[in-house]
Amino acid sequence: MAKPDLYFSVDVEADGPIPGPYSMLSFGLAVAGTFDGTSFQAMDPAKDTFYAELQPISETYDPEALGVSGLDRAKLVADGQAPRDAMNAAAAWIAGRADEAQASPVFAAYPLGYDWMWMYWYFMTFADEGSPFGHSRCLDMKTLYAAKASTPIVRSTKRTMPSHLLSARPHTHNALDDAIEQAELLQNLMRMWHS
Repeated sequence: MAKPDLYFSVDVEADGPIPGPYSMLSFGLAVAGTFDGTSFQAMDPAKDTFYAELQPISETYDPEALGVSGLDRAKLVADGQAPRDAMNAAAAWIAGRADEAQASPVFAAYPLGYDWMWMYWYFMTFADEGSPFGHSRCLDMKTLYAAKASTPIVRSTKRTMPSHLLSARPHTHNALDDAIEQAELLQNLMRMWHS
């Protein structure tokens, strides 16, 4: 029998558009729930979380991108976690949650492309065992909504979604706050999909 999925809502704050030349400054993960192919079981996303602030990996940054997160880059240079330490700790935490749930970890984000790009690159570059999500265990909440609502991707934004699907939590651009907020969006989308 196949293991169910264990969804991790993930959010990233970075100081530029791509990893390598620019740096991921923080990331948050929140356990959203399990799905066995038939039913989705939501979990309290504020209960089981992981958060890290990282040392930048380059001198290059986009001031506008940096301004979105409100993080102090100089403080991160001095006090942020080394990327290798943060990514190994995150991978171990993800594996532990998945083992406890007897489930396969699945990365979920809104939108997926940006957060997956950063996290996958950082896991593959810095974590001893690479990505705990493999190369493709991921779910895009935007696409999930578009498929169920029969709307084009370009019109599948939070601004156009019915309010009952959205979390009551604010989108603060703190990576952990936003991972928890988006976990609640995922839970509502899964209920919509499987109702």
